Amino acid sequence: MFRSIVEAVFSHAEAQPDKLCLIDEARTVTYSQYKAEICRLASALGTLGIEKGEKIVVEASQTIDFLALELAIQLIGAIFVPVERNCAWDKTLRIASSAEAKFAVTLKKHDSSDEVRNFAVDEITEAARSCEPLSSYELPEEDTVSELLFSTGTTGKEKGIVISHKNDIAIAENIIHGVKMLPDNVEMDPSPLNHSFGLRRYYGNMVNGSTVVLVTGVMNVMGFFRMMDTYGVNSICLVPTALTVLLRLSKGKFAEYKDTMRYIQFGSAPLADGDKASLRSLLPDTRLYNFYGSTESGCICIYDFNTDNDKPKCIGKPAYNAKIIIVDENRNEITSSAENTGLLASFGKMNMSGYWKDEEETKRVLIEGGIYSNDEAYFDEDGDIVLLGRKGDVINVGGNKVSPDEIEDVAKKHPDVEDCGCIGIKDALKGSVPKLYIQVKRGADFDSVSIRNHLASNLEPYKVPAIIEQIDVIPRSFNGKLLRRALRSQNED
Repeated sequence: MFRSIVEAVFSHAEAQPDKLCLIDEARTVTYSQYKAEICRLASALGTLGIEKGEKIVVEASQTIDFLALELAIQLIGAIFVPVERNCAWDKTLRIASSAEAKFAVTLKKHDSSDEVRNFAVDEITEAARSCEPLSSYELPEEDTVSELLFSTGTTGKEKGIVISHKNDIAIAENIIHGVKMLPDNVEMDPSPLNHSFGLRRYYGNMVNGSTVVLVTGVMNVMGFFRMMDTYGVNSICLVPTALTVLLRLSKGKFAEYKDTMRYIQFGSAPLADGDKASLRSLLPDTRLYNFYGSTESGCICIYDFNTDNDKPKCIGKPAYNAKIIIVDENRNEITSSAENTGLLASFGKMNMSGYWKDEEETKRVLIEGGIYSNDEAYFDEDGDIVLLGRKGDVINVGGNKVSPDEIEDVAKKHPDVEDCGCIGIKDALKGSVPKLYIQVKRGADFDSVSIRNHLASNLEPYKVPAIIEQIDVIPRSFNGKLLRRALRSQNED
């Protein structure tokens, strides 16, 4: 198998040179064209003084240019450090400082600092046009660092996650096997490519030798479906918030693809029950996958929820390269069940090398190759993994463990609820009880009695929130993750 994504692309360029590799909103490249572009960019990087081992911060865009630059950086033995599109220059400099990067490539030119030399993307691509493709190179070794992915995670603290080429390949294999990817796969990827979800779906298709269609988000619904039709898209990767937008704006258009859409894969956050039901109705024969994982461990569990046996809170079974165990608070493996839950730990080639310049945090999370999470879970009688939530989020109500997600899922089915978030608060009698924040739909009135009655009709009594409170907007990250720490801060104010 391949040792790096670069090697996979170069191998396919030899085996299937004329096959479409990447498509963005401006142009297309075949595998052979993509290889030549990577090699020209690698030559250009050399002329700019960028050497092996350097860290290069790159502002993301949904373009072939961005992805070719990534692989050019890795081809010369340098390390790729992506940041989000329109990242503030101050933040870019902060990440560059954390990564010890001397170079930053951005969409617009900024003033270079004493520590960081800045290039605009156009400068790099223009320099590449006058360069001969790099003809002499050594492909990356699998254990060398491919990228530093900076993530704020659930704590709000920015961490650099060290990923090797071996990790990238193992994650790609998890995706390929998980979705049963075929050689003629054509996958639409609208997710930001600085984020591990979008980036790793691209990796899966490059290892598979298939085609990726890049679009900038989903707000341009007509453009989204035009690209699908033009290039014969037969699979999509989406974060749940993007699906919500598409369902609302496309007015059932997904049904037109019920005979051609093989699968849609989701990740980064739970999928709302209403959106799940709508999609199953529109695409009854399409495989609908949810990937569970993190930037640190990649895609480690996969679940096809478009089945008659759809289980609430289920994240499926371990992915191709993953071994999953459930451990107690002392990190000893346990035989788990709904009555004996523990914390999820993963082992496999996809796990990160560690946190950049943070030995203490690395030792806390990564032990003998295993990543120990704070996610409370158990194996059910079918060998599927049921995820209750993060340890600090699961609410212990008088000895009964309550998933806040379950309460939220039920609350969202109330006709006046636009969004909601649940946290645990202290209670003198029960230890802790649920508190639910409600964002009502535009034009609706906040009626706590109606919402409470709805919850009481669909939940066990101990799961019904002790307090239901209105909030203007539920705090969420760009990819739809609920920011419970912000709700906890709200409760403390």
